[in-house]
Amino acid sequence: MIQPPVHTVSLAGLGSGLTQLPPLSLYLHFPWCVRKCPYCDFNSHEARNGFDEAGYVDALLADLEQALPAVWGRPVTTVFMGGGTPSLFSPAAMDRLLAGIRARIRLHPDAEITMEANPGTFEFEKFRGFREAGINRLSIGVQSFAPHHLRALGRIHDGNEARRAIEIALTHFDNVNVDLMYALPGQTLAEALDDVSVALGMGVTHLSAYHLTIEPNTLFAVRTPANLPDDDLSADMQEALEACLAEAGFEHYETSAFARPGHRARHNLNYWTFGDYLGLGAGAHGKISAHDGIVREMREKQPTAYLAGIAAGSAIQSRHKVGRKDLPFEFMMNALRLTEGVPLALFTERTGLPPSVLQAPLQRAEQAGLIEPHPTMLRPTLAGQRFLNDLLTLFLNEGD
Repeated sequence: MIQPPVHTVSLAGLGSGLTQLPPLSLYLHFPWCVRKCPYCDFNSHEARNGFDEAGYVDALLADLEQALPAVWGRPVTTVFMGGGTPSLFSPAAMDRLLAGIRARIRLHPDAEITMEANPGTFEFEKFRGFREAGINRLSIGVQSFAPHHLRALGRIHDGNEARRAIEIALTHFDNVNVDLMYALPGQTLAEALDDVSVALGMGVTHLSAYHLTIEPNTLFAVRTPANLPDDDLSADMQEALEACLAEAGFEHYETSAFARPGHRARHNLNYWTFGDYLGLGAGAHGKISAHDGIVREMREKQPTAYLAGIAAGSAIQSRHKVGRKDLPFEFMMNALRLTEGVPLALFTERTGLPPSVLQAPLQRAEQAGLIEPHPTMLRPTLAGQRFLNDLLTLFLNEGD
């Protein structure tokens, strides 16, 4: 895959610790879905009475216009449409949205443009239209191919629909990701491996494998399913999945992500290397670097509040500057998800802080066997990958 050149904007002379701005991505959130899954803690809302497709596209474009001063002149290298279920929208709506984006910002001609999609019949019949609209990467939320596991997860598709969706996607897209979950209620090691084998056999180029986690404010948190695999079985599943994917030639480049050579998710890589992203849409989060520091912001979560905010001139619910004490943790929370690590120099480039602020926590991490001793790289050990939260806590409040 041809990688676009890295575009940077100089900050020399502006009085910031940053010397240049990182690459910029665009995230677009689509908050509606057919039915809320019991494990889902994302900002998604059941579309019981439908939704105003054209009105929401108008709002996204207005949101972009309102945000332009913060990113003026910066090229966008990747776009990600997440949800909710973006594939509930029509290809015509996506075409109008992308045309509007191109008219307002500098979208790189080789930009990776990803859309999340469900495997339901209603959605996969539109895949060709999405490709014609300019979307060039599809991420399909399969989770499992086994009917009983899909029922336990509250999914509205079945295994046959999932297989058919992948087949159709691969006829229109060169780059297709499949999301799978493991450690499901009552799941055996063989069943977890079977899900991966099915996806591999169909020829997907990227696979994301997530451990089922019981998140607060979800239905599973209120009624936790029985027969969840214990920690030992869950660990066995993780190791077996990693071995199976490695044997198939997939690179394990991020905690939960595996890719055939040349098919790593460029949008997600920008997250993990502490790049910038403008988040538009209900509940979208963003991270924007400027001459005076790094700002995080979030849009209104409820679709009605978001639309009202856009009409009033801004739908930003919260905005705050990331403090020096928080920067090491925030950087590491992203970068240490990459199994190959990142250059130590990237820490200073993306935070404006000297590497000396990392000296004490790095020594503790090395002594604990969680990070590899290296003069120029920040790379987690296998134990650091397995116990990432323990590793990250060592970097809290280390920015002074």
